[in-house]
Formats: sequence, structure tokens, C-alpha cells
Amino acid sequence: MGWQRASGYNDRALIEADVSRWKRVIGDGLRSQTDGRQATEVAIAVSVLNRMLELGCPNYVRVV
Repeated sequence: MGWQRASGYNDRALIEADVSRWKRVIGDGLRSQTDGRQATEVAIAVSVLNRMLELGCPNYVRVV
């Protein structure tokens, strides 16, 4: 477990999982041709993905 912490393996795995989720939900390519429209498309996609993640995240309550 120490090597994972030292190498940043866990962070990399989380990022790869996020990218995979992005590609499954949004798609792996942008449909717009111009830079401005691509930026808008990415902003919308990020908003949608964040909303989905927010809805899917459980709320933890510590019981003492």
C-alpha cells in the first residue's frame, strides 16, 4: 500500500475512472467545430456530469 501512496497510483486511478465515466456519459469527441462552441459544449458537459455525480454521491453520517 505504501508504494501506491508514494507513486500517486490512487490519484491516477481516480482520474482514469473520471475520464472513463466522462466518455461513457458524454462521448469521447466534441461535436462542435469552432473553439467558442467547443468551450460551451465542454462547460455544459461538465455541468451535467457534476450534477450526475452530486446526485449519485451518498451522504455519510457518523453514528457515535
